[in-house]
Amino acid sequence: MVEQTDVVVIGMGPGGEHVAGRLAESGLDVVGVEAELVGGECPYWGCVPSKMMIRAANLLAEARRVPGMAGSTQVTPDWGPVATRVRDEATDDWNDQVAVDRFTGTGGRFVRGRAVLSGPGTVRVAEAEYTARRGVVIATGTRPAIPPIPGLAQTPFWTNRDAVAAKEPPASLIVLGGGAIGLELAQVFARFGTAVTVIEALDHLVPMEEPEAGELLAETLAAEGLTILTGARAAGVEHRAGTFAVRLEDGRELTAQQLLVATGRRVDVSGLGVEHAGLDPKTRALTVDGQMRAAEGLWAVGDVTGVGAFTHVAMYQAQIAIRDILGQPGPDADYRALPRVTFTDPEIGAVGLSEQAARARGLTVRTGVSQIPSSARGWIHKAGNAGFIKLVEDAERGVLVGATSAGPAGGEVLYGLAVAVHAQVPTAQLRHMIYAYPTFHRAVEDALAALNRP
Repeated sequence: MVEQTDVVVIGMGPGGEHVAGRLAESGLDVVGVEAELVGGECPYWGCVPSKMMIRAANLLAEARRVPGMAGSTQVTPDWGPVATRVRDEATDDWNDQVAVDRFTGTGGRFVRGRAVLSGPGTVRVAEAEYTARRGVVIATGTRPAIPPIPGLAQTPFWTNRDAVAAKEPPASLIVLGGGAIGLELAQVFARFGTAVTVIEALDHLVPMEEPEAGELLAETLAAEGLTILTGARAAGVEHRAGTFAVRLEDGRELTAQQLLVATGRRVDVSGLGVEHAGLDPKTRALTVDGQMRAAEGLWAVGDVTGVGAFTHVAMYQAQIAIRDILGQPGPDADYRALPRVTFTDPEIGAVGLSEQAARARGLTVRTGVSQIPSSARGWIHKAGNAGFIKLVEDAERGVLVGATSAGPAGGEVLYGLAVAVHAQVPTAQLRHMIYAYPTFHRAVEDALAALNRP
C-alpha cells in the first residue's frame, strides 16, 4: 500500500509534533509517525515530571531552612504525592491519547510504528508506504548513552525513565554521571532520604559548564549529605542479592540498592534508512543547514541534529523548518545565545560560550564574577543563597559572548543575560542600565564592574 501525502514527520517529540501540527493547520496533508509516545521524552520522562519531582524536593529543603529564620519545623518526606502527581498530572500514566488527539485535531494523520526511509521522499511504516510530495522531517531525538562498563548491561540499572517512574525512593543510590540529569535526580532522591553517591569521570560536575558551577554544586550537594566523587571511573558493575556493586578503577567498591546511569544521551539513526537520502547511517548527528535541511527534501529538528538536547532548541528549530517547508522566508538558525539550565538547587543557568570555549575560539577574553551571598538580595535571602554570576566578554568587541547565573533563581536571572548575548549589547551600555534593588539579577552589575579589574 502506497499513499501520497505532502509531508511525513518521523518522531513526534516536542519538535516533530510542533512541525506536524503547524503544517497540518496550514492545510498540508501531514502524516506523523511515532513508535513510542506523542510528545516524546520531555512530557513523559524528562522536563515535566522531573521538574515536578524537583519542586517537591525543593519544598522539603525550604522547610528545613526555617530554623534560625522563621521558627522551627519538623519535616517528614512522603514520596506518595510525588509519584501520584507524576502519573496523574504529567504523564496520564504514560498514555498519550490526549497528545494524539491534539495532533489529529489539526487535521494530521497519526501512525504508530517505526518509520524507515525507503527512498527519496518515501517512508515505510510496517506494511504501509508514504510518498511525501514536499518532503520528510526527522525528529527522532536521542536515547540514553550507556557506557561499556563490564557487567553493566547484565544488571537491572535505572535510566532517567525508571527514576521518574519510581513509586518510592530507594534506600541508597549510586549515580553514574555528574551532568544535569544525574545531579537533578540525585538531589531529589537525597532530599527524600536516599543515601546518594555521584560518580563523575571528569574533574568537575556539570562538565559542560564553567568549573565554578561544578565546584558550587559539589560543595552544596556534599553539605546536603551526598557523596561526590569526581575524577572517578567505574571499572565494573555487579548485581547480587538485590544490591548493586560498582568497582572503581582505583579498586574501591561502592554498593547501593539502586544504580542510575546518567552518562549522557546519544543520537542513533542507524535504522532510519538515511542512506537513501545520501547520509551516513553511522553519523553521530544529522548535520543541517540554517534552514534545517539535511538533504534534498529532508529536514531534521531537535536532538537528532546534535545542537543541544533541549526542548527549547527543538521548538526553535521546528519553527524554522515550518517556514522553510511552507516556502516562507526567514533567518537562519542562530545558536550564539543558546540558553540552558540545570535545575538543581542552586540552579545553574548558562548561555553562550564558557570562558574555556571562548578562549578556544581565539577570542580575547575578559571575565567578571560576583557572588550572590555578597549581594543585597543574597544577604537578605540567607539560607540557600549560594550562587554567582560570571560574565564572559569578547574584550575586542566589548560584548558578552557567554554568561552563567547560578543561584536560587539562576534560570530566571539568565533571561536578561541571554538577551545581552543574543543582541550583542555593548558591556559599556549594560553598565549604564538601572538594575532593580534588591534583586538577584542586580549581581550582574557587580560582575560587570569586575570586568574592568585585572
